[in-house]
Amino acid sequence: MAPDRILFYQPLRTEDGSPTLVHPVFGEAYSSRHGAWMQANELYLKLTRTHQHPAPRVLEIGFGLGVNFRATLENCVQRGVPLEYLSYEFLPVSREVLASVEVPLSPHARRVWEEVLTNWPAYPQTFLALQGTWGRLGIHFEDVMTAQFPPRWASAVYLDPFSPQVNPEPWQFPVLERLLAALQPGGYLATYSVAGQVRRNLEAAGFRVEKVPGVGKKAWTRAKRP
Repeated sequence: MAPDRILFYQPLRTEDGSPTLVHPVFGEAYSSRHGAWMQANELYLKLTRTHQHPAPRVLEIGFGLGVNFRATLENCVQRGVPLEYLSYEFLPVSREVLASVEVPLSPHARRVWEEVLTNWPAYPQTFLALQGTWGRLGIHFEDVMTAQFPPRWASAVYLDPFSPQVNPEPWQFPVLERLLAALQPGGYLATYSVAGQVRRNLEAAGFRVEKVPGVGKKAWTRAKRP
């Protein structure tokens, strides 16, 4: 699907000072209002223990504005470990919208992000692939309801689409069951949603699910493949 150049994305400065945008159709922010950079680091990077992994393989649902990718990239660059990152995004924003959201990056990570922006598709495309000394990035521009995830590939899963209230499909049992199959045994899935149905779907899919303390909200969800 082509990036949308017409809709107006409302800018939002989150509580930790980092920016995000409010989607004009879903009416939700791409990241937590308590902190976009905080959420990427504390929820997705650290809760899945990706920040300690010697060679992380991250599978993400919802590339969005690329904040989770940049946080993970920055951590891996600082530690000198290779990163493999595979993301699925059904409604990509335009290159201009993507470039408008700045986060703190080291020079090395910033060069990688600039390469992402340079190669970001201006027209409908199914896959974007980049690689370098830092690792590899692949983005599938397709519906997760029909996407095929690589089996036992991921050391971590970032489940970060818009909420089940406005975007229910990525949270459904068939998708979560395939995410379990894509995760290595002992790997973690993290998400901001603590909705009862989401947690029940994760458990039905075979995950061991727990609520963990969040920042600025009651809890986050972490799920482990046994």
